[in-house]
Amino acid sequence: MKELNQLPMPGPDALAHSNAMLQRLRDEIEAAGGWISFARYMELALYTPGLGYYSGGSRKFGEDGDFITAPEISPLFGQALAVQVAQIMRLSARHVIEVGAGTGALAADLLLALEASDRLPDHYDVLELSGELRQRQAQTLQARAPHLLERVRWLDALPGTFEGCVIANEVLDVMPVHCLAWRDGVCMERGVSLEADQPAWAERPLETHLQAAAQTLPVAGQVSEYVSEICLTSRAWIGEWARSLQRGALLLIDYGYPAAEYYLPTRSSGTLQCYYRHRAHTEFFIWPGLNDITAFVDFSATAEAAFDAGLDVLGYTNQTSFLINCGVLQLLEGRGRSDSAEYLRAARALQRLVGPHEMGELFKVMALGREIGEPLLGFARGDRTHAL
Repeated sequence: MKELNQLPMPGPDALAHSNAMLQRLRDEIEAAGGWISFARYMELALYTPGLGYYSGGSRKFGEDGDFITAPEISPLFGQALAVQVAQIMRLSARHVIEVGAGTGALAADLLLALEASDRLPDHYDVLELSGELRQRQAQTLQARAPHLLERVRWLDALPGTFEGCVIANEVLDVMPVHCLAWRDGVCMERGVSLEADQPAWAERPLETHLQAAAQTLPVAGQVSEYVSEICLTSRAWIGEWARSLQRGALLLIDYGYPAAEYYLPTRSSGTLQCYYRHRAHTEFFIWPGLNDITAFVDFSATAEAAFDAGLDVLGYTNQTSFLINCGVLQLLEGRGRSDSAEYLRAARALQRLVGPHEMGELFKVMALGREIGEPLLGFARGDRTHAL
């Protein structure tokens, strides 16, 4: 609990909210016979209506939230991304769906950039389940691009069929994961039980569907004790989009690794982490409903799920290469003289997006698609598909 002492204490209202979430978790664990998978715990803690982290009313994004995403760092991110989105729309249909649109900043940046290049989509749909975030997204668009708001629609579910471009920025990392533990070659599932009425780790043998998935991971024999994760939810999600997508591409932007790096012997404690007030920690069972819970993305598994579902892997690279391929440096040059205050602010923000020790290498971009007849611009140089 050393990390707990380094975190700011929530206020009374936040603690009351978390205690209600905690009781919901206790009820679930008891109803399930005293044990639930970590995937189920993560799903409840993040998405329980009215109580989960992404379903409650607390502010998540930005300086006064728990973390900052690329669109909040600089509009250059969305402006560069618009170049790739425009190409995909030209090769498919003038339709965009953004999954989990956060504050709405990326939607505003994309729409304004596409308008400037005369490539606006006929519709910009947002697949967002949080009512509080929908409201914030609408407010952002009303403030920054009110004349384009009529093109934006909010969806409750994936469309039956779709042609165009799908954007998922930091979506895969918050999909529930199963936790696995290898001890002397034997793999167990790490789930959650109750100790003194509080959630706690508890292990049990793998169920059949997890056994099959775990056997494909490059872990066995590396070290005597090893903990990691597997995300079955993302594989199913890719399959759902594959059934919907008739022509077009999905752009997946997130932090993660190919399997050969994800399951390195040195990464023996896994990739799970929580975010609370811009502090990363691994106290997964404190203050449920107030912490974001994330896991790095296994992009090899994502590519395999796409292949199994009949989609093509159109490209995979780091965020630095993708943004540079999409002309972000030229966009920076358009900010004025290199010694102007505006240019210097933009350059500092861009460094956070492309710096190898910041987001540039940690974040990856993957494109999955169907019936795309030419190479995508964002992967023209530095494509790492061979590493998957």
